[in-house]
Amino acid sequence: MNRLSIVLAAVAGILAGALGYSLVTQPKPETDAVAVRAIVEQVLDEHAVMAAAAVPPVEEAPETAAIDPAILNPMIEQYLMSDPKVLQRVSAALETALRSEEEERTRTAMASFHDRIFNAPDQIVLGNPDGDVTLVEFFDYNCGYCRAALPDMAALLEEDPNLKVVLKEFPILSNESIDAARVGVLVGQADADYWDFHSALFTSRGKVDKAVALSAAETLGLSSADLEARMNAPDVAETIQSSYEIAQALGITGTPTYIIGNEIIPGAIGADELRSRIANMRECGKSQCS
Repeated sequence: MNRLSIVLAAVAGILAGALGYSLVTQPKPETDAVAVRAIVEQVLDEHAVMAAAAVPPVEEAPETAAIDPAILNPMIEQYLMSDPKVLQRVSAALETALRSEEEERTRTAMASFHDRIFNAPDQIVLGNPDGDVTLVEFFDYNCGYCRAALPDMAALLEEDPNLKVVLKEFPILSNESIDAARVGVLVGQADADYWDFHSALFTSRGKVDKAVALSAAETLGLSSADLEARMNAPDVAETIQSSYEIAQALGITGTPTYIIGNEIIPGAIGADELRSRIANMRECGKSQCS
């Protein structure tokens, strides 16, 4: 290993700590260290050469020779202090590289879970089952943002006859949410208007729990006693578990979260933004056209 490589490796280590970059979502920290080093080599070519030139000439050392950190680290610190903007450039390059890696992981996960996201036999489908664009929503019945976004979904379903909407029960806020989701799965299996049930829960007052969900189902002509007896059935649990597994694979942690094409959209972005992405899917096959 030449001295330039040693300097770059040490700089990479210092930068990784100095940037304070959160790697909570990165499952393999060792991969990020390699990425940091590659970025340093790419964006600091001239600076790295200068740093290497600053090292006093010495005889070639064996591959296994150790370099005293007490000597090397002050040199690297002096080099960085001479041009603090190095950190800014590396930070931007690192963020770009990690974002690219995250996008690639998402694409891979989307391909692996495609059928479970868009075509699962137990999923709730609203709108046109054969629509040319599919909008998926992960929701929790006790999510205030989901409640606020209900009119957005209603407007899209009303105005767009070629839109397919897939609703994924994703109860993450409370045990009451889980109970309501279990009832929701059963209502989805029944010959009933799920949108009426869905709207009733999101327009109810207070916390949505089992009693609220069973009452809403009963207004659709379903037996609350029968639904309560089947709430813990294995197929109900499997449907909800599938949503958890998809969410984990895609990094979905909140509600509402939408999926259009290969784009994961966290948060209630509003009807206009959803319309724009739907229109893009029809125009170029992607949620964001270049």
